[in-house]
Amino acid sequence: MLTYTYEARNTVTGQRVKAEVQADNEQTAAKLIKEQGLTPLSIKLSRQAFSGYFKRISTKDKVMFSRQLATLINAGLPLVQSLRNVGQQTTSKPMRVVINNVISDVESGKAFSQALSKHPKVFNRVFVSLVAAGETSGTLDTGLERLADQQEKDADVISKVRGAMIYPAIVLLVMIAVVGFMIVKVLPQVQSIYAGLPGVSLPLPTRVMLGISHFITNYWWIVIIIIVFLIVAFTRISRSIAGKKIVDKVKMRSWPFGPLFMKMYMARFARTGTTLVASGVPLLQVLEITGDAVDNVHISKSLKLAADKVKGGKALSDSLANDPNFLELIPNMIKIGEQSGSLETMLDKAASYFEKEVDNEIKTISTIIEPVLMVIMGAVALTIVAAVLLPIYGLVNQSGFTNNI
Repeated sequence: MLTYTYEARNTVTGQRVKAEVQADNEQTAAKLIKEQGLTPLSIKLSRQAFSGYFKRISTKDKVMFSRQLATLINAGLPLVQSLRNVGQQTTSKPMRVVINNVISDVESGKAFSQALSKHPKVFNRVFVSLVAAGETSGTLDTGLERLADQQEKDADVISKVRGAMIYPAIVLLVMIAVVGFMIVKVLPQVQSIYAGLPGVSLPLPTRVMLGISHFITNYWWIVIIIIVFLIVAFTRISRSIAGKKIVDKVKMRSWPFGPLFMKMYMARFARTGTTLVASGVPLLQVLEITGDAVDNVHISKSLKLAADKVKGGKALSDSLANDPNFLELIPNMIKIGEQSGSLETMLDKAASYFEKEVDNEIKTISTIIEPVLMVIMGAVALTIVAAVLLPIYGLVNQSGFTNNI
C-alpha cells in the first residue's frame, strides 16, 4: 500500500480538505476519496512514498520479482493479481513503490512492458525487451524465468570481479595509512633530534620526506581540496563520452585486469544474447540490446557495426570475425550455431565457458597480485626506513669520529 496526499472539496459544504489516504495506486485512492463524499482536486504520492524512488533496488529484489511473477502467471493468475501478490510479498519498500506504479499503469491500459519501461533504473532494456517478446508470443512466464537466471548469473560474475578488487584495495589503503602516519608523526621527531646539532645536514631522502611532512601538516586543507577535486574530476570525466572511451579501453587492455574484464564482457554478451535469442527477439534487436547490456562503448560500437553488416546480408560470425574487441571464440561459436541452426545453444555454451574463465582469471590475478603488492610495500617501507635511519646512522658515525679525534 502507498500513502497519497490529496486535496479535495466536500460536495455538500464546498469546504476544501487536505489529508492522506492509503491505496495501491492513484485510481484506487481517487475512488476511496469519492466514497467519503469528496471531489478530489489533486492526488500526489507522499514524500515518504516518493523517497522510495531514490533508494537502491538490489539484484536480489529483481530476481525475486521475476521468479515469483513467473510462478503466479504460470499458475493461471491474471497479470494484475499476480503483480499485487508479488508486491505484498516483497520486503523492499522501494520495489513495492515501483510495483504499485506498474500496476496502476497496467490497469490504465498500458502494456506490461510499457509500464516497466517507465522505470529504467530498475528494469533495463534487456528486461523490457524480454517482457515485450513474452507478451507477443504468449510465453511471459518463461521469459521471466530466463530473466531471473540471466540476472543471477550476471550478478554472480560481477560479484566475483568486485571480490578480486577488494584485497588490493584494502592493502593499498593500509599502505597509505601507514605511510601517512610515518610522515606526519615519526619523521618530525627525527628532525627535532637534529635541530640542536650545529653543522649537521640531513640526507636527501629525509629532507624530501620532511618536506612532504611539512606540507601535509601545515597545508592539510589543500591536500583535502586536491583529493576531492581529483575524485570529482575523475567521476565527471569518466561519465563523459570521451572519458568513458578511455576508461573502457584501459579496462580491456591494462595488465593484469584486462583479460579479466574482456572475459567478463564476453560472458555478459553471450549470456544476454542467449536469453534474448531464446525469447524470440530478432537478431538485429539482440545486437542493439546486448550492446547496451555489456556496458563498454568499444564493444557496443563493434556490435553496431556488426548489425550494419548483418543488414547488408553478411553472417553475424563473419561480421564479428577479426574484431579486436571480441575474443576469437565468440565468432567461432556463433558460426557453429548459424550452420547448425542452434545459435541459442552455442551462445549458452560460450557464456558458460567464459564464466568459468572469469573464475580462473580471478585466481590468476590473486596469485600474481600478492607478490607484486609485497614488493611495492617493501619498497615503500625501505624508503621510509631509510629516511628515518640514515640520519641516525649519520649521527652515530659523526659521534664516533669525534670521539676518535
